[in-house]
Amino acid sequence: MKIFIPLLTTLLVGLTTALDWWEHGNFYQVYPRSFKDSDGDGIGDLDGITEKLQYLKDIGMDGVWLSPIFSSPMADFGYDISNFRQIQTEYGDLDAFQRLSDKCKELGLHLILDFVPNHTSDQHEYFIKSVEKDETYKDFYVWHPGVDGPNNTKVPPSNWISVFRGSSWEWNEQRGEFYLHQFLKEQPDLNYRNPAVVEEMKNVLRYWLDRGVSGFRIDAVPYLFESGESDGRYRNEPESRATDDPENPAYLTHTQTMDQPETYDMIYQWRAVLDEYSQKDNRTRIMMTEGYTSLPKIIEFFGNATANGAQIPFNFEVISNIKKTSTGADFAKYVKNWLDAKPANRRSNWVLGNHDNPRIGSRLGENKIDLYNIALQTLPDIAVTYYGEEIGMLDQWIPWNETVDPAACRSDEATYTAYSRDPVRTPMQWDNEKNAGFSTAAKTWLQVADNYKTLNVKVQDRARKSHLKIFKKLTKYRKRQILTEGDLDIQVSGENLLVYKRKVDKVGYVVVALNFGTEPVALGLTSLYDGVDKRMQVVVSSNRVTTADNAWVDADKYRLIGESGIVLQYLWGKNPIVS
Repeated sequence: MKIFIPLLTTLLVGLTTALDWWEHGNFYQVYPRSFKDSDGDGIGDLDGITEKLQYLKDIGMDGVWLSPIFSSPMADFGYDISNFRQIQTEYGDLDAFQRLSDKCKELGLHLILDFVPNHTSDQHEYFIKSVEKDETYKDFYVWHPGVDGPNNTKVPPSNWISVFRGSSWEWNEQRGEFYLHQFLKEQPDLNYRNPAVVEEMKNVLRYWLDRGVSGFRIDAVPYLFESGESDGRYRNEPESRATDDPENPAYLTHTQTMDQPETYDMIYQWRAVLDEYSQKDNRTRIMMTEGYTSLPKIIEFFGNATANGAQIPFNFEVISNIKKTSTGADFAKYVKNWLDAKPANRRSNWVLGNHDNPRIGSRLGENKIDLYNIALQTLPDIAVTYYGEEIGMLDQWIPWNETVDPAACRSDEATYTAYSRDPVRTPMQWDNEKNAGFSTAAKTWLQVADNYKTLNVKVQDRARKSHLKIFKKLTKYRKRQILTEGDLDIQVSGENLLVYKRKVDKVGYVVVALNFGTEPVALGLTSLYDGVDKRMQVVVSSNRVTTADNAWVDADKYRLIGESGIVLQYLWGKNPIVS
């Protein structure tokens, strides 16, 4: 398999057009509840994040994305918002937010907030007034009186199933109608067919833009719209035959509740709001979108011929399809899928972990942690790292009686581990002191991982070679010209050796080799690429590789051990920092 992608950046007389701050950005997802506790209550907070911003700068980050920090009863740990303009008290207040924002600016970090527009908490003022049929808010949500059922009862107007199991419709006794909730019943869906809702949510964006944020990550985008009413009810969704469990969302094919055409226009409208601010001060505000949907639908988030959308629609090709047993050929396939689908004038992005998926080491193999971080930091354009992946944190088993994830709590003791996201959300492991340096509390909101005494930032920072030191070397090197602007030429040798070359004329080239197999393999680079020099210099390699950085190796005979990666360079000019 051969994939060749030319440079996107224009070269003019040896000089490059300046990249905008996000175009080769390194973004770091912070789960605020688990990052750093500043006040000893066992829960991470904004002042704790502020305390650790220098660490994020030191490991090479450009942007800091915070999972939800707004007021919430915490039915879904912040994804059920009761006030879009206030900070959850456990995390701090608006003054704490301002301290965080100011420190980000001081360090040159860009602050990205999580925007959860599909729904609110059922404790939000909007919903309370909608239940009361307040004239302003009565149509802020999707309400329906129901259809006639047996024995003079009312039943839901469609067969739709929520993401968290069971009917998407909940009866409200006070209003005497059903309301739609695509997630928990405590998370009623907003009605984007109401122009007042559209304008109010734009005003929420403006509120935080006025407070200096650099952009937003938009949550659960495919669910924003549902199909409209037809003959007094909503259209049923067809059975998928993927499961026999009628409570499971996979029981239906979601033709009516996901990826509706109006969704894309809404994204384009939000981008226009961001552009209003960008044009005022020539500082780009960005939009990231989360959508577990088909690749063609994700690509639509970029925009179309007449409207711009998200600069960074999350690329979930790898996270959704690569498993522990995946080969180098598999990885190349999903990289190619994205590159083939992406419009030529848009930037790629690579996402290997987040708060909804098992950690890289647990999902893809502990030995391959560095391999995947090497890929993340050397593929073109934008990288997104979930907190703790730079030190190779692993999932922590949480017993049933300590489980707090609502997705798991709605199941049972026999099956909860299949649904729980708690293992991937445990406190950040800073050092080998009490609670891994996360908190001084007697008990933390989730238990700290059992391995924290040997797997933490402090230990790895002091080690001769470690996941963290490899990560820092990668993030520093990726700012240089070849990894910022280089083309991409991917080759697969056998099933498991994935190699790609990135070249800039008058500078040189970098070759990245990733061995997905368990056995050592000779690189054989001169048989894969014309004009490759027989000897190349090591930039960085997996923790398991014993070859020293800066050493020169034979490009053909060098044997890369299994489940590891190596970055090699050959320069004939300067390779300066350009991003």
